[in-house]
Amino acid sequence: MTSLSTEQSSVDAGATTSRRAPTQFPFGSLTADGGASADPVLVEIVQGSLAAVEMEVETAIARTSRSPMIRDAHDFRAGIHDRKLRKLTGRSYSALVHPIARDFPLEEMVPGDVFFHNDVYESEGGIGHLPDLCVTVPVFHLNPETGKQEVVAFVQAFGHHDDIGGAVPGSMPSNATSVYEEGLAVPPIKLWDAGVPVRSALRIMTRNSRTPEALAADLDAECSACLMGAQRLGELFDRYGRDAVESAFDAIIDNTTRTYRREILSKIPVGTWVWEDYAEHDGVEDPKLHTQRITLTRTPEDDPEGERLILDFAGTSPQAKGPINHCGDYSDGVFLKKWLAPILRNLADTPERMAELDVNEGIVPLIEMRFPPKGTLLTPEFPAPTNARTFVILRLLGVLAGVIAKAVDGRMPADQETIRYTGVYGEDMEGRPYLMREVLGGGAGGRYYADGEDTIHVVPDSRNLPTEFTESRFPFIVEKLGLAKDSGGAGQFRGGLGYEKHIRMLKDANFMSIADRSILACWGVKGGKAGSPFQVVVNPGTPEEREIDALADAEPIKAGETIRIRTTGGGGWGDPLDRDPEMVVRDVLWDKVSEQKALEDYGVVLTGSVATDDLGHDAEATKRERERIRAERAEEPFFDRGPGYAALSGGNFAAEVDWA
Repeated sequence: MTSLSTEQSSVDAGATTSRRAPTQFPFGSLTADGGASADPVLVEIVQGSLAAVEMEVETAIARTSRSPMIRDAHDFRAGIHDRKLRKLTGRSYSALVHPIARDFPLEEMVPGDVFFHNDVYESEGGIGHLPDLCVTVPVFHLNPETGKQEVVAFVQAFGHHDDIGGAVPGSMPSNATSVYEEGLAVPPIKLWDAGVPVRSALRIMTRNSRTPEALAADLDAECSACLMGAQRLGELFDRYGRDAVESAFDAIIDNTTRTYRREILSKIPVGTWVWEDYAEHDGVEDPKLHTQRITLTRTPEDDPEGERLILDFAGTSPQAKGPINHCGDYSDGVFLKKWLAPILRNLADTPERMAELDVNEGIVPLIEMRFPPKGTLLTPEFPAPTNARTFVILRLLGVLAGVIAKAVDGRMPADQETIRYTGVYGEDMEGRPYLMREVLGGGAGGRYYADGEDTIHVVPDSRNLPTEFTESRFPFIVEKLGLAKDSGGAGQFRGGLGYEKHIRMLKDANFMSIADRSILACWGVKGGKAGSPFQVVVNPGTPEEREIDALADAEPIKAGETIRIRTTGGGGWGDPLDRDPEMVVRDVLWDKVSEQKALEDYGVVLTGSVATDDLGHDAEATKRERERIRAERAEEPFFDRGPGYAALSGGNFAAEVDWA
């Protein structure tokens, strides 16, 4: 068994880690009985109203914003929080209200106030990089005893904006070594004061942006939508009364806690497991393994501090010189808990039940996080750069899935990498500057009951930019947009496929890319194979073909040149030799798997052809081929990382933690 020790590149695994770090925002309920006496009918009404308001806010932003990233790609989210700063809605992740309440006492807020922030190090962990701009609006209700309007909740929206200044267009310099190169950082401020926009603050932000008109329009859309949402929530309080609504809030959160304890935690046996995964490069140093490690402990029911999951990040690598760091250790890691918790839903009894489980503040008491000392990828020290922090927080989703897979004999999905930024910028045919940036998804990991989905996006409801829109606005032609054949990892249940997109430039431009998984592929589990990595090639199939690094700020592209982008395929689940041969034939018919891979990866001997419409397989020959492959292959680890791992590990094909 060949393995790799990561001690050289990791913070000392024996270093003291914090336990339930002190926070000025303790978890607590609004009512004395924690919602136990709430009317169950009203709870359903309130929960449905919250979901409706959240969706109305997001719909308003999508219809009134201006930038392609917000309006078309939908890279934004809304959230509703109570006056205890607890997230009430669970359709998606959102930022935190904590920094607003920290800097602006609730009793001093007035109707019409709109707060703004994007400073990563002042966000209590809720903002990952500077392009994520966040607006927060308090909700008010008249206290009949005092005759004053009091804060009872918050409506918030945050999204990834096209440009907030910094060293490169798009505000994501791949070789940044400090936050000062990444754009304008704004700690919590008032953007609207008692219903009046603070024009001086807006002018500072737009003056620092390369796309000032789009930025101003997006902020106006977000502020207006959140003010509308606050009005809707205020009407809910007026209709049912503050005591009844707040009791329903407590019940909503308590229901989540009890549901996850009963349906999810019960699936994980008591014990401790360790796993790790890696980012492959930081844009500054040469590619290497940047370790992210989780030691998972599932405590018993009689544990003095309660039944919970402990996530210990000791063993995580030191903070990177480049921009892949993430500030996860603020406010007891409350943002990170809600970010990672959706992975737990994979343990639900059925996919249908999984889709019904919300992730709101109710999951917070069930997860304890223990962070290493300052100076790691998850505990960076100011002014460490963070613009590509997706390399860490997305990887952590996979690390949590992997360590749970070890605990439950693989009944978790294989890996996926579903966000990366690519784009072009320059001057259009009329000489006007433009920036086109897109968040393309990738294939999801295979599951123990089904193949992975193709081309999914980690941001719910987000999407690729419509071809008709981009061709009409930017100087290029989209010559192809489809599925990347053979990109999904082989398995009994195959990994989902990534995108393949071809763009032909009509005018000289610069290409940009902020992407990971170009060396280290999405891992397969329990016999499943890794998917294909991310790749960008210019002029594919010609003598001028050249590959572009996954981290690129300004790769020159000439008019007439074609850019081919292939995003990651998801990892496979289970032994590919156990896959139903008829499913392999179907994959070949659907152009998802090539005839060559059908034989090499799945041991399926095909007959006939797609062209003659008689494609099938030889059952006896397939059986013999699979027996031959099984007899010749060596012992395999529980996780397959693909061939790229050896390139960064000194020739090792598996880490010590990869063996079940």
